[in-house]
Amino acid sequence: MSTTVWGALLGGVAGAGLFLVGLRIAVLRRPQLSVRVLPYLRDVPRLDEGAVLRPISAPTSAAAGIFGPLLRQAADLVERVLGGSASVRRRLQRAGLDRTVQDFRIEQVVWGLVGFAAAAAVVLLRALAGVGSVGSGVVFCLLGFVCGVFLRDNRLSTQVKDRERQVLVEFPTVAELLALSVAAGESPVSALDRVVRRSNGALSDDLAQVLARIRTGEPVGTAFESLARSTGLPIVARFATGITVAMERGTPLADVLHAQAADVREAGRRLLIETAARKEIAMMAPVVFFVLPVTILFAFYPGVLGLRLTTP
Repeated sequence: MSTTVWGALLGGVAGAGLFLVGLRIAVLRRPQLSVRVLPYLRDVPRLDEGAVLRPISAPTSAAAGIFGPLLRQAADLVERVLGGSASVRRRLQRAGLDRTVQDFRIEQVVWGLVGFAAAAAVVLLRALAGVGSVGSGVVFCLLGFVCGVFLRDNRLSTQVKDRERQVLVEFPTVAELLALSVAAGESPVSALDRVVRRSNGALSDDLAQVLARIRTGEPVGTAFESLARSTGLPIVARFATGITVAMERGTPLADVLHAQAADVREAGRRLLIETAARKEIAMMAPVVFFVLPVTILFAFYPGVLGLRLTTP
């Protein structure tokens, strides 16, 4: 068979595979019948009342039953090779992801398999063209798997940074709302409940967890201390510590919250000025390496051309 026939055959198989994957994704994204009907059935117990209605078989139950044990074994192997479960657990908590370390390792394995498949496709195309050897192809596929694993870890770090940036943006507004509620005569717990119910965002989710600990009987100071220990932002840690100290020593809480919101806004302005200074230096690169040489060329080229024409 010629190369054209092999290319047409591989293209047809790849197209059919992508079509089947698209159909399966459409089926999985379709809401189940129980989810669509349950809100309209008044005589059926609610999900939060203890009676959970589960479908007989989920669409992904077969795939999970077949590939689940293999993925978990591969995830355990990645955990033994890489380690650092405490760091991963802390980053998952800081990113606001409701996953365990094993779930994250399984995602790393899946990303690695995607990288392995991409590398294997490149190796197959090179083999059809008669380029490369078996050993180099195996090494390239292993490198693709490793790159996929580390890309998922890098993605987790990016998610942590994005969430912390969102918390910094939300912090002044949330602190001001808490200060206004406390100044209006509400208790700290009531003010926290009002702000959590009226706002959405990353910081509101963290405060909702603090409120949940308080409602389960944990002291207010201990709940905020746990927030200070779990967060990776010094500003939020100072906020939680300041509330704890204010409640223990009787310091006016509204003044503390106003001061902390002002500090965060000032830190944001300093960060904006520093970012603008760095961008100003970066903007000099196209001026120096593109605009200036073109200007010099337009200024001196006619004179050089005139000297060449007048030279005997």
